[in-house]
This record gives sequence, structure tokens and C-alpha cells, in this order.
Amino acid sequence: MNGREALFYRQLDNSRVKCDLCPQNCFIPNNGIGLCRVRKNVNGRLYSMNYGKIAAYQMDPIEKKPLYHFYPGKRIFSIGSFGCNLSCGYCQNWQIAHGYPQCIETTAENLVNIAENEKDNIGIAYTYNEPFIWYEFIYKIAPILNKAGLKNVLVTNGYIQEKPLEMLLPYIDAMNIDLKGFGESFYQDTCKGTLQPVMNTILKVSQQCHVEITTLIISGVNDTKEEISAISQWLSSINPQIPLHLSRYFPSYKMTSPATAVETLYEAREEAKKYLEYVYIGNVPEADKRTYCPKCKSLLVERSYNTEIVGIHDGKCMTCRYPIRILY
Repeated sequence: MNGREALFYRQLDNSRVKCDLCPQNCFIPNNGIGLCRVRKNVNGRLYSMNYGKIAAYQMDPIEKKPLYHFYPGKRIFSIGSFGCNLSCGYCQNWQIAHGYPQCIETTAENLVNIAENEKDNIGIAYTYNEPFIWYEFIYKIAPILNKAGLKNVLVTNGYIQEKPLEMLLPYIDAMNIDLKGFGESFYQDTCKGTLQPVMNTILKVSQQCHVEITTLIISGVNDTKEEISAISQWLSSINPQIPLHLSRYFPSYKMTSPATAVETLYEAREEAKKYLEYVYIGNVPEADKRTYCPKCKSLLVERSYNTEIVGIHDGKCMTCRYPIRILY
């Protein structure tokens, strides 16, 4: 059988198991799989079926994750597998998240070796599909990568139980977390999950590693001024310097409604900026991607043709000396 025994599960009667990795809390019968499609019960033992399997890989600018305040202008080796523990109707990577793509098999040591030998590479980003359901393989790679002096980055939906999160966090340097909306009904109806565990993850990791948030804005679904305000105020209560990326929706997977109007994104940004110091627009090529000082509005990071830090010295704005939360 191809796979690696999973962490975080309990054996039950009649060869059933309960998976304790994420808040889906799947009860899995013998020969069954979890909602994520990658954790399989084989005779009362749970296996990670995507261990060591790569469905997508490439070198990316760190800004593509998106991370704008974590080593601007650097590159990162990005890898992903298949499967997801949510079922968002608008999934942008549905071919690997909900399909069965062709994969190559590799080892943690090989991936770290590649990361070490790529020019100007700062580490590995676990992305494309949901990395938390690739948990066992990431848990193998992450400490080796840290030991090599490189960075571990997760691009995630944040849908994870507290214990596995706590075990992995010491090795993680940065996360971009999808906060898909700010209502339980939206999460339940559109994503087949719940909001509170994602909020718990954001609260916890924001105290321990670099965090940026992405919200995909869908017209008529999660684009109201009230919802943008609620998201921004809550993030600001944690730290007003958390960057928020408001990304434009395009029809994908099961959702065919028209792409979100660009004007909606600009209006959402203006609302979010009432509470947060850094708000960016994604999936709109002409949008300004530069970073400005929240206090004096001086240019801090240029992101037009090239990415360059132009206005920060010793962690402060060179013009007004306002503290700037950007790692570089």
C-alpha cells in the first residue's frame, strides 16, 4: 500500500477511525477516506496518501503567495500536492484540490536540496492545494529546512485543530491565511466548513510567526461594506499592521457568476483602510502594489517593474521614523 501512517487519529470499533487533524472531524470506516480525499483508513489504521507526492512545483516571487511584508523581492520554491479539507464552490485550484492530478514522488531531503541550490531562494512555500492535509510530509521537511537556514511558508485556509497546529508552528516562518468571509453561513454553505476554527488559527499564529490575510471578494456573496468592515475591525483588534489582501474573484470550478467588478475591490480597500494600515488589491493587474508608510505616506517598497525596499531603515520609515512591520 502506498502511503505513510497519519498523525492525529483515534482507532474506534469495527476498524473505524476518527481523524483529529482538522475540524471536519471525519469518522472513517475501513477502506474509506476523509473529506480531504487523502487520508485513508486501511484496516483500522489511518494513512496519508499524498505523503511525498508533488502535483505542482515552481519558483515564485514571494509576492505571489501573496506575502508583501516578508522578504520583498525574494523568490521561494513553491510546492503542492492534492486534496483539500474544504469544498469551496469557487476553488481557484480545483484541478489539484479536488481532482486526481499526475504526481511525482520525492523525499524531504531532495526538496531541501533543491531549495538550498536555487539562486536567491529563501525557502519552501507549501501552496497550490491545502498544505495542512499534507501535514506528515511538511512535518518531515520543515525542521530539515530550518536547520539549513531557510524559511517555511504556508499558504493555507487555516482549517486545522489546535494540537497539530501547535506541533508544526515552531518550524513555520510565515503564513498567508485565507479568511474567506466573516459569516458562519457563508463558510457552511459555500465552503463546507466553519468560520471559528479559522479565526482561532489566525489568533494563534499571529503571535508566533509572520501572518498576512487574503479574502477573495465575490459580488453579492461577501462584498458588503458591513462584512469588509467586520473583517478589518477584527484583524485590527489583533494587530492593525496585519496586511490584508483583497483578491478579485473570477468564475471557477462550480461557481459561474461574473467576475467581481474592479470598483468593488477599490471600495472594499477604502473601507478596510479605516482599520488596517496595509490593504492590497489582488488579481487586478493595474492595482497599486506598492507599500506606503501608514503615517506619512512615503513610499517604502517599490513594486512596479522591480521590487525594491526604498524607504525603510532599521525597521522604520526613513522619512518619519514610524515603525514598519516588514521582514527583509
